[in-house]
Amino acid sequence: MPTPWTVRDITRAMLPVLLALTVVEIGSGLVLGSFEAELLRYPSLLALVPVTIGTAGNLGSVLAARLSTAFHLGILSFERGDELLAGNAVATVALSLTVFPVVGAGAWALTSLTVGTVLPFSTVVLVALASGVVLGFVAIAVTLVATYAAYRFELDPDDVVIPVVTNVCDVLGVLVLFGTVQVVV
Repeated sequence: MPTPWTVRDITRAMLPVLLALTVVEIGSGLVLGSFEAELLRYPSLLALVPVTIGTAGNLGSVLAARLSTAFHLGILSFERGDELLAGNAVATVALSLTVFPVVGAGAWALTSLTVGTVLPFSTVVLVALASGVVLGFVAIAVTLVATYAAYRFELDPDDVVIPVVTNVCDVLGVLVLFGTVQVVV
């Protein structure tokens, strides 16, 4: 890992990545704005937006931290039969399956207590679960690609991978959530 640990070198390595991610986040806001009418019609979905994209980013960040640690320890290989990669991917999907239904139930409960819900409980939980499972797989794919790219470009994955994963999961989280809403609702 040739990137020295100085502020100047880390900034030089990260500035292009952060500028590109800023543009990506603007795209996320534009997508979110295009669904404004639907969000206002269904307050439960509005409550799901920040929690869903945040949770997807968190899942990716946990996986990225684990893979970065394995990379620094020299035990990460990007081979097909790598049990470390497979085990962490399965754990990420398992977390998605357990966390996102709770997120959906919480969004439904919050909106039913504050504004009254329009969508049934089962619909909100189904939207959250389906979005969460898809986002779990998306987080895995984005994390693997970002970690491998950091490895190939000889960048420190601690500096690069988590910002990339969280920003990309924000954008894709919005897209997946509203894609799921179009199918389910």
